Amino acid sequence: MNAEDRITAWFASHTPLDPRRFPIGIGDDMAQVRVDGGTVLVTTDMLLDGTHFDRSRHSLEQIGFKAMNVNLSDCAAMATVPLCAVGATALPEDMGAEDLKLLHIGVTRAGAAFECPVVGGDITAWRGAGRLAICLTVLSRPVEGVEPVRRDGARVGDAVCVTGALGGSGRGRHLSFVPRVHEAIALARRARLHALMDISDGLSSDLHRICTASRCGAVLEARRIPLSDEARRCGDPLAAALHEGEDFELLFTVAEAEAGPLEAEGVGGLPVTRIGTITAEPGVRIVMADGAVHALPPGGYDHLETRS
Repeated sequence: MNAEDRITAWFASHTPLDPRRFPIGIGDDMAQVRVDGGTVLVTTDMLLDGTHFDRSRHSLEQIGFKAMNVNLSDCAAMATVPLCAVGATALPEDMGAEDLKLLHIGVTRAGAAFECPVVGGDITAWRGAGRLAICLTVLSRPVEGVEPVRRDGARVGDAVCVTGALGGSGRGRHLSFVPRVHEAIALARRARLHALMDISDGLSSDLHRICTASRCGAVLEARRIPLSDEARRCGDPLAAALHEGEDFELLFTVAEAEAGPLEAEGVGGLPVTRIGTITAEPGVRIVMADGAVHALPPGGYDHLETRS
């Protein structure tokens, strides 16, 4: 468990929530709130210049597009339907109204693809700061007849699967990705997904999160991990796929019997690849092409790595 996960667990343990009102609380990709007639789910993500984008190289439309899509990817991570969004932006002194319009174009373009409009927000001037910060919050609803898929349901013997190809986000894919909302819903309707996440902080880190939440372990097969073209151009393609993060593909576990048909047919034009198996033994291990087995610690992005 990395530092970010430890502080998340601390927040959860120090925030008592009534499960009758909040069926899913702190620690998953979204929280679930029970309201009259049903439930809504809520997620939020903040993006900062220098961490998630570089304003000297990336356009404001690209930044807005990514800001909405990382939130929509959380909806995909639980197989839910996006409803609407609100946003908050902290502006550095060199940005004004025309810049905000460009940012808004990117945000609304991403949301329009999933019928998720921005319905409100807040703007504040960040005096003395030279960097942009944007935070969006998205509400979603469960699919009719399908419960939101949590990360804590993986079972021993499950197949570990991913959509698409991994690695190479640093070569620009993190700005132009399409969140797998439709694919997640299609998967949840076709198969009984036991655990589901989007790969945001890297396969190695996010699989550890599923295993920790589900009190199990996993074994990956290196030769089966699908590598993107961008990853293949990296110095170490496998490391890029395991640790780079911001792939925003789906990572899920499903019963062995259901994995084969999903892999054979794919989903929404995307390949589905079985990359490993859930085990009773805790921890994550990887079998290399030569048969050697190594422990695989979480190696993706940790927002608190350098902080106490």
